Amino acid sequence: MHFQDKRTKMMTEVALIAAVYVALVLLFKPISFGAIQFRIAEALCILPFFSLSAVPGIALGCLLGNFFSGAAMPDVVFGTFATLIAAIGSYQLRNVSKWLVCVPPILANAIIIPFVLQYAYGVTDAYYFLFATVGAGEILAVGVLGNILLLALESRKDSIFRQNVA
Repeated sequence: MHFQDKRTKMMTEVALIAAVYVALVLLFKPISFGAIQFRIAEALCILPFFSLSAVPGIALGCLLGNFFSGAAMPDVVFGTFATLIAAIGSYQLRNVSKWLVCVPPILANAIIIPFVLQYAYGVTDAYYFLFATVGAGEILAVGVLGNILLLALESRKDSIFRQNVA
């Protein structure tokens, strides 16, 4: 595969992953934000297990999903930062264990998003309460839904994320 073809393939994968993430955030907007949130789009955070394209794809999807949902600017910036850190961590763990791929998104969001909720939205709940509620939502979205998605995609990995070699 030529360099230009690889670049085009990666850009296409990034755009597709970002678009699906944005669509899921907007479709499930009422439950994707707040102190108690269940962001179904976060299930896509397991995709770095399959492809490097998922790292910028998920981060871009989070950025656009937050922006088009009308999130506060600190949420757009730091929520995207949390997602980018998580995606990089998941990609780094892909060869260690498929079951560990969900850990970085759970931890990054549980640690960072409570500060965003307090600072950007004036949520007065204690940090540890927000850590628990955001963490629980991430466990459900990434740990449960994400791992179901991982298992479903794993059997089709070669046909979905085919790496053409010239």
